[in-house]
Amino acid sequence: MTGPLEKHLEKLKEIAGPRGWSDDPEVLAPHLVEWRDLYKGRTPLLLLPDSTDKVAQLVRYCHDNGLPLVPQGGNTGLVGGGIPDESGNEVLISLKRLNKVRLRDPLNQTITVEAGVILNELQAIAEEMDLYFPLSLASEGSCQIGGNISSNAGGVGVLKYGNTRDLVLGLEVVLPDGQIWDGLTGLRKDNTGYDLKQLFIGAEGTLGIITAATLKLYPRPLNRQTALLAIPSPQAAIELLTLARKMSGDLVTAFEIIPRIGLDFLIKHMDATDPMKAAYDWYILMECSSSLDRNHLDMESLFQQILETAMEQELVPDGVIASNEQQRDSLWSLRENLSEVQKFEGGSIKHDIAVPVSKIPQFLDRACTAVQKAIPGIRPVPFGHIGDGNIHFNLTQPEGADKAAYLARWEEINKIVHDIVQELGGSISAEHGIGRLKVEELTRYKSPLALDLMRKLKRTLDPANIMNPGRIVK
Repeated sequence: MTGPLEKHLEKLKEIAGPRGWSDDPEVLAPHLVEWRDLYKGRTPLLLLPDSTDKVAQLVRYCHDNGLPLVPQGGNTGLVGGGIPDESGNEVLISLKRLNKVRLRDPLNQTITVEAGVILNELQAIAEEMDLYFPLSLASEGSCQIGGNISSNAGGVGVLKYGNTRDLVLGLEVVLPDGQIWDGLTGLRKDNTGYDLKQLFIGAEGTLGIITAATLKLYPRPLNRQTALLAIPSPQAAIELLTLARKMSGDLVTAFEIIPRIGLDFLIKHMDATDPMKAAYDWYILMECSSSLDRNHLDMESLFQQILETAMEQELVPDGVIASNEQQRDSLWSLRENLSEVQKFEGGSIKHDIAVPVSKIPQFLDRACTAVQKAIPGIRPVPFGHIGDGNIHFNLTQPEGADKAAYLARWEEINKIVHDIVQELGGSISAEHGIGRLKVEELTRYKSPLALDLMRKLKRTLDPANIMNPGRIVK
């Protein structure tokens, strides 16, 4: 940093304009705490630009004067990537005022929006266009599309539509030196050199600040069937997925695994109702959907055929099919509240892993056995996107255990779990990213060459290391 910090802060306030900044502790407070309370940061200033040009001016000043910047979207991340550190020297920049829709193009099935647009508002705008934006997350009421892109968010629709990366056609990005790269395009084919937008998707704001994006839209689902199905084992789940995709003509859009212990927590703490008379060890929340209406596709009969075949093959002993939207919402609430409900049971050591779909049963068997050996009484709560190989392998503390002592073993348990993931050809971060939480672990599981390439890329685009420093790579 060149010169006294206070001088630079005053200049940033001047550039940002009267409504473009805050140093009010009450305004800053919610921006400084990570959702799980793993990180609590400090910042001297929150910048709130309302245009790409303003973002560029602020970034250019920070670049020229060596001021570290931390970009933040809706602050729903789970790895500390958008929280300033404890030094009090990192300036926070929020994109929430960049919230305009720039272009609707229904015939091209695209929309161009600024980074601060909230995800559920984007979904609603797509629906007004009689189209569909398929990214769906538990935090969709507060997360912003810029943050979704910067973290390459996953969610429940990856099986059918892919990660956020697969939904992006073009980006506008403010680079670490303040230049604006206009890569906004509605093209689905453009083979004119490197696909530069991919550098910034999943980069967590370390290579630049995404200010706008052109996104794919899809025909709106008009015909949908949802069911909660009991299954005897994770292996049965994988076989059920294969069967359902084949019999439906690949209309399976969501396939989520829920363990019995998770359902017990929901019944105990959130007044959920047990959807079946008998208790089973595992459940699958499955949804099939199509843009063909009921007059052109009898989804109900198709769904029933899948379930009958699955029962004949002893893959599904019991199940509940939603007969209306209220019942569908009720089934989905079981899945969507699984993360939050674990707080009521004490400390939870969390993992966001991915392995090839075929290896999920092996992973669950090995990982559950290993952590139970390390901490007798530990309560695994593995759930999530089994259809795309992503499991949230969360581990609730033993009943009656000291929470702080349990959480102090986070790194030890992470290593046990992540070593198994590595042996199975998996990833230690399926959709949450690296942030600050997994920087050291990344050095253990990424190859030296991969890390060297990532560091070279960072140094090339951000030689002053002002853009979200210390995240992903050091």
